[in-house]
Amino acid sequence: MPRRAVMAVLITGMLVTGVANTLLTKYQDMQCVRNCDDPDISKRHVFEQPVMQTLQMFIGEMGCWLFVGLFSIRQCIRNRQRKSAGYEPVSAGDDATAGPADGTSSPSPVVKPSVTSLDDRVSISGFSVFLLAIPACCDIAGTTLMNVGLLFVAASIYQMTRGALVLFVGLFSVLFLKRHIRGFQWFALLLVVIGVGVVGLAGVLWKEEQPVKGSHILVTSTPDVPIAVKTIIGVLLIAGAQIFTATQFVVEEYILEHYELEPLKVVGWEGIFGFLVTVIGMGILHYTIGQTPKGQFGYFDAVEGFREITQYREVAISSLAIMISIGGFNFFGISVTRSISATARSIIDTCRTLFIWMVSLALHWESFKWLQIVGFALLVYGTFLFNELIPPPFIFCLATRYNRRELRREQQERERARQALLPGATD
Repeated sequence: MPRRAVMAVLITGMLVTGVANTLLTKYQDMQCVRNCDDPDISKRHVFEQPVMQTLQMFIGEMGCWLFVGLFSIRQCIRNRQRKSAGYEPVSAGDDATAGPADGTSSPSPVVKPSVTSLDDRVSISGFSVFLLAIPACCDIAGTTLMNVGLLFVAASIYQMTRGALVLFVGLFSVLFLKRHIRGFQWFALLLVVIGVGVVGLAGVLWKEEQPVKGSHILVTSTPDVPIAVKTIIGVLLIAGAQIFTATQFVVEEYILEHYELEPLKVVGWEGIFGFLVTVIGMGILHYTIGQTPKGQFGYFDAVEGFREITQYREVAISSLAIMISIGGFNFFGISVTRSISATARSIIDTCRTLFIWMVSLALHWESFKWLQIVGFALLVYGTFLFNELIPPPFIFCLATRYNRRELRREQQERERARQALLPGATD
């Protein structure tokens, strides 16, 4: 496929699986799992297991190893067919074009999209694989905080607040990856942050009605906390989680720049490390907090979490769907990071806000708020401006022209100085 077509497939896949994952997670949070038939509405409770949701995310990521195995089997079959037909077999992921034994060209070339510094990368093996535990741990912290925040806010507010990810990825890319961000791009990042703040303000000013499913009015375990306070807590948790997610993106980009590893295997290894760390953490938290009288039925009650998943059909089906969607989302996201950059990945992730907001409105999960339109417009404009999909404001255009003139003048002066130092040069 042409490179543009590959990019279109990756971006579309990331958007579709990302939208599905957020909506499915919010749907799961709305399922009544305790005292659902109690006539007292305040005693009914919904699924509130953010740590369990983090665990099922890593199970979904580990599912990528199934596809790695299937691709390896398919490659072995192709190699046998090529060998029987007189062609030299190629290994999975080989960059070279396969050809027959007599040296003539092969009718089925293996083409991979170009990646920066391909020749400088080395195969990741041995203890180097444990480098992927770093983004996995960042994923644990970021995802768990976001899952908790999603319990307090609507899906669209959750996704819009995640727009702050662009700011942190941009900052970390400059600090640790030595990327260069121009003046208008910093301005775009500022607009994204302001947009996130406006979205959070909309959630505070307008009280959101509790969603209703069938005959059960679904409430959280904190019915006495005002909606405005819940929204502020949720927005702060989600925004703070973007620091960990941005660290994850930047570390993944660094690893993919220096090591040879397929995106599916990156997701698979992160799934393994994340699963192991999460299971150990769940065990410790369950025996220290979840078993206490105050911790029972709370976020760290692992036994209650497994009971709710296994006994309620809606929760079980949504868990399976979340695993599939998160596996696909991380694969497409890693592929975008590998082919473009971590910043581009965070920008694309922000763009799915519109689709989540539209679906949430259509499902009556939230009400229309005009201030959200303002925040969303700032997010989209800042995102497009950062990605240079639209021209920068006039003042930045003037600064760009001035900088270009200064750059040309410096280049001319350096060239004259170099010519003056050449042998035979005269005054």
